[in-house]
Amino acid sequence: MDNWDEIRTAFQVARMGTVSGAAEQLGVHHATVIRHIDALEQRLGAKLFQRHARGYTATEAGTDLLQVAQATDDQFTQLAGRIKGQGEGVSGDLVVTSLAMASGLLTPILVAFQAEHPEVHVRYRTGDRLFRLEYGEAHVAIRAGTMPEEPDNVVQPFMQQQMALVASQDYLARHGLPKDEADLKNHVFVTHDNDKSRAPFARWLRETVTDDRLAYRATDNRNMQDAIVAGAGIGFVAAQALKSHPELQEVISRREEWAAPLWIVTHVDLHRTTKVQTFLRFLKDRIKTLEC
Repeated sequence: MDNWDEIRTAFQVARMGTVSGAAEQLGVHHATVIRHIDALEQRLGAKLFQRHARGYTATEAGTDLLQVAQATDDQFTQLAGRIKGQGEGVSGDLVVTSLAMASGLLTPILVAFQAEHPEVHVRYRTGDRLFRLEYGEAHVAIRAGTMPEEPDNVVQPFMQQQMALVASQDYLARHGLPKDEADLKNHVFVTHDNDKSRAPFARWLRETVTDDRLAYRATDNRNMQDAIVAGAGIGFVAAQALKSHPELQEVISRREEWAAPLWIVTHVDLHRTTKVQTFLRFLKDRIKTLEC
């Protein structure tokens, strides 16, 4: 909000009843207080105070504005208290974001971390939208593809997300197992609805089979996995998903060119906090024990 300083000044004038009292509270010159009040009234096109010999009294319009300012000031005070109380501890919200494809990998880790730190409240945000760490939308982001380059972020290599080309037993019962890569042209596939997806496995599929073989398209990886499990066609799933879906069978051997590098991204202002560092150590230790 561009005029928050002016609103805060008006709030203090209403509280103290005088320009000098507000100036002392704010640590500014009384001329600054007068300038803020005049600018705010001009911006809003309404008188916020009645001036008289004893000081300033809020008008009806001023009272409406100051009720909102009071509520906002109270919220900031409460927020400051929570931040001060949690800054060095492992408690409160832990917001992690990733593509939905990584849910099978990250969810068990998040659940285990919360069990070890019961005062933490996990908020796991998935989707194609890039959550902005600089705006406080997440503490930790797991991102795929090329190395993120946003300023003020700390970027660390995480792992290679291995992908498997699979089909359900239902699909294989109806269409059979592809004999080899050349035989893929005789099958149908589940893929992303975005024809411009830069995921390595999505590019490989577009280059390997014709568009008429892409029979089922979906908007995110979870939707695609559900369709593959239901027998809609052959498609890619994260290798970790095979552990929880024994009905899926790999149709050709995995290839390194399908894999996507994953990165751990944190904002420089939060990177060194106890909560974030504790989670990062836990995350890296758990990943070391995984076998795809």
